Amino acid sequence: MVWNPGQYLRFGDERSQPFHDLLHRVPVSTAGLVVDLGCGPGQLTATLADRFAGATVIGVDSSPQMIAAATAHQGPAVHFELADIRNWQPPRPVDVLVSNATLQWLPGHLGLLGQFWSLVRPGGWFAFQVPGNFSSRSHLSIAAQVASPRWRSRLDAAALERPRSAEPQAYLDQLATLGAETQVWETTYYHVLSGPDPVLEWIRATALRPVLALLAGLEADEQAAFEAELAERLRRAYPPGAHGTVFPFRRIFAVARRR
Repeated sequence: MVWNPGQYLRFGDERSQPFHDLLHRVPVSTAGLVVDLGCGPGQLTATLADRFAGATVIGVDSSPQMIAAATAHQGPAVHFELADIRNWQPPRPVDVLVSNATLQWLPGHLGLLGQFWSLVRPGGWFAFQVPGNFSSRSHLSIAAQVASPRWRSRLDAAALERPRSAEPQAYLDQLATLGAETQVWETTYYHVLSGPDPVLEWIRATALRPVLALLAGLEADEQAAFEAELAERLRRAYPPGAHGTVFPFRRIFAVARRR
């Protein structure tokens, strides 16, 4: 799958809010080393240098397209590395480890929390958020489309297994097992989106990516037909109102301090 930084940033303000709300719950203002696992196009990673006085900030991502976009935000205290976050190692123990809307892309990511936790120094912080909307109308619309008579023999439904998040209790239990002082909570944002087929444009950058990767193997007219049918499903699921299209988006947050 290929990431499209421009498409991802199309709803940049809406996608940025959970990052800021997450960091608001990390009660420290200075740090030596701050790491953003799954940094994406880097514009939010760069703000960590202002949020944590004196910090060296490293953003890590496995997408060459995202890292290429992120280099525009490099500076004396901020740099980016192309790597699989499951294997990456910091140069020293991390004061604040952040992951924003990334862990859901990793198969079995609950089992990886201990590995990420080991990167944090004693007294340090691990803060992450993941989408919690996998039973929402947008995802159900994608699943219904893939399973429909026209497409079920053309597309592998297994593509819908990623991304995937756990429920808040699972994150709380896992972090508590690691001995963390933990806060876990959830928020549903009600985004008001504008423009033609805005929900389709939103999911095109994220949830729809595995299906788009499969569609790339079909003829152009078939790709267009799939998107047209999905757009109609999404218009029925999210009818525009007087002020735009309201798109509820549930997010799950966790902030943990290492004793």
